[in-house]
Amino acid sequence: MSKALRSTGSRGPYDSTPIFEHIASELRERGYSLVDDAIPEEMADELFVRISTLKQDDFFPAGIGRARNQMLNNFVRRDEIHWLESGNQIERSWLEWIEQLRIHLNRRLLLGLFSYEGHFAHYEPGAFYKKHVDAFRGESNRILSVVLYLNWSWQAQDGGELILYPENSNNIIERVMPRMARLAVFLSEEFPHEVLPANRDRYSIAGWFRVNTSTADRVDPPV
Repeated sequence: MSKALRSTGSRGPYDSTPIFEHIASELRERGYSLVDDAIPEEMADELFVRISTLKQDDFFPAGIGRARNQMLNNFVRRDEIHWLESGNQIERSWLEWIEQLRIHLNRRLLLGLFSYEGHFAHYEPGAFYKKHVDAFRGESNRILSVVLYLNWSWQAQDGGELILYPENSNNIIERVMPRMARLAVFLSEEFPHEVLPANRDRYSIAGWFRVNTSTADRVDPPV
């Protein structure tokens, strides 16, 4: 598990640049990046409190597909989600952090990332997400998948690991335990992945950086 250096000294503000540069370097070298302590502890704690205190009505069952083609399939996934909005100060803090990551990756890797969409994800005990890809080649504008974990004191017996695979293979590349403030970033088209059943409530933020595929008669992203 990669662990990037970061500046959190008392003489100055939190500096995410070393984290961003570490992510860019690993994406360039292998197409995915795993980083511990990616965000300040205070932000991580606020995000955890936010997701863990949302009411049941604030979540809805996650579907498969996008827009009008979206459907529910409890055989494939059983998590529930809450889309992030800038109107909430705590959610906005994450959206501002992720925007700075977008700018840095565009500058370093020339990816043309245009926007970000993301949601809180709650997996109740026993919930899972079967092996899938976040984007099919040539059919989606999702470029990078980003997952931030928000689980204090997570242990191996709690399950719920993210499993990363190479294309066209069942060989496991990484088995990622969803510990607090651990960040996973990977190319959406290139890495099939799954979430194993958890034995306790499992919290995260899942999102995607997108490119703009708007045309004269179609606005992207779709509404």
